[in-house]
Order: sequence, then C-alpha cells, then structure tokens
Amino acid sequence: MRRRTFLLGALAVTACGTGEPGGTIRIAGGEPGGFYHDFAGLLSRLTPSPLTITPIQTGGSADNLGHLRDRTADLALTLSDSAHLESGIVALGRVYENYLQLVVLDSSPYRTPADLVGKPVSLGAAGSGAALQGERLALGVREEHYPLRNAVDALKAGEIAALLWSGGVPTPELGRASGIRLLPLDSFLPRLRQEHGKVYERVDVRAGVYGSPVDVPTIGTPNLLVCRPDLGDAYAGAVVRLLVAKAAELVPQQALGTQYLDVRSLIDTGRVPLHPGATAEYRRLHG
Repeated sequence: MRRRTFLLGALAVTACGTGEPGGTIRIAGGEPGGFYHDFAGLLSRLTPSPLTITPIQTGGSADNLGHLRDRTADLALTLSDSAHLESGIVALGRVYENYLQLVVLDSSPYRTPADLVGKPVSLGAAGSGAALQGERLALGVREEHYPLRNAVDALKAGEIAALLWSGGVPTPELGRASGIRLLPLDSFLPRLRQEHGKVYERVDVRAGVYGSPVDVPTIGTPNLLVCRPDLGDAYAGAVVRLLVAKAAELVPQQALGTQYLDVRSLIDTGRVPLHPGATAEYRRLHG
C-alpha cells in the first residue's frame, strides 16, 4: 500500500461523515507519566461524538490484559510480547514503539548492566510490560517493583541502584530527573530474539536525550491496541477511523521527534490477528 493512497482514502472518509456509533467504550491505559496514559488520554479527547472513549489508569501491559479478561475494559494498550502470552484477543492496530530504558544516576559507578548484579533495581511496576521484560533480561539483580514516579524518587534517594522503564523517549518523568543516564541493553538482543522471536529489535536513544552525549543502544518493542473478539464491528471500525484520521495528533508529547503513528504500519500486528471489523475498515480505507 502506498502512503499517499492510504491518506487520501482516510481524508475522503472523514470528509463525508461515517455515522459513528454511540455509547462509551473503556480503554485500559497505564500509569501517570507514561506513554500509555498519555496516548489513552489523546484517544479520549479526539474521539468524535456520539462515541466516548474513557481511559482507565492501570499498571501497564499485563494489568491491561487482565482488564480485558475481567471485562472491566473494552480496549487495552499492551506491548506485543505481553500480548503474545494472552489467548483470545485481537488487535485494532500497531500504534508505536516502546523503548526499554535502564536508568542510573549519572554520578553512579555503573557502566554496564553487569555492574548491577546483586544490587536493588526496580524492574517496572507490578503488572507492567517492563516487569515482563525485566524478568526476561535476567539481570541478576535484587528485584523491586515500583511505579515510575516512586522508582525515580527511590533512585534519587539511593534506595535502588537503577530502574527499568518501558516507554517513549524522552519520558517526561525521567526528563525531569536531572543527573541520570541510560545503560546500553543491546547485548541482550540476540538471546531475547532467539528465545522469544523478532518481537524485540534494536533501537537507539539519540544523543541529547536525558543529556547523553552519545546514542545509547537499547531494545524496542511494538505496542498494540487490542480488544476482545466480541467488540462490535462498528466500534472496531470507528477506532480504526480515529487512528487513521487523527494519526498526526495521536503522538504523545514525550515522543514527538522520535516516533509518529504510521498509518502504513497499523496493520502490522504480528502474531495477534486483526479484529474482523478493523480488517474490513482498513480494506475500505485502502480503496
């Protein structure tokens, strides 16, 4: 599919009106300060009447999938590696990429992940995608699990040696924590890909982010917007139209300049199949 063709189709749909379904659907987002929380808020604000999308504050990927199972949410944001562990879900689109960030104080002696062996490290909040990825990294640390804001406070207070976070760059909460730096994580990539597939890829946190003088190689993981198969086709189609028509506006402030919602990759959801209503809408937009 050519980008120009796709965008012209989306504009035509927006211009002629679509008869959006009414009612409220709930989206499991994430914790304050994180990409999921901000993205869910943007979806909520940009949803056209009479449909309403209501965000739910959560701990992250695994917690979000639990909300889908318990039917306390209709949509959920999740890392694709977490989604692969869940049966009975379908996707509405691949929305962006998370960057795995292993953060230490700039004044600390830690230069590589191996330096953290035996040290207390927050491996993401309980129920977060970072917690799953921290487990898979097998860093050999003393595991703690704090929400991001608490982890930053604990790092500054010297209560933990490092924190692991999966999100956009620069994450505002980390950007406000002056005197930090990231440790490279690319050395773990071959083993992760061998054990878990191509869901993980190398990405670079560019020089200048968090004051770093150089690029820092780390691990990227796609994010998916998912739901249960029984979500009505009309709702799935309405969300797809929103993703396409508002692509330029659905990028949280913390990711501007590093990521954007690429309408060409929305359908690339990997091993998680698209919702039938989403598939039909993408085909219609393709023309």
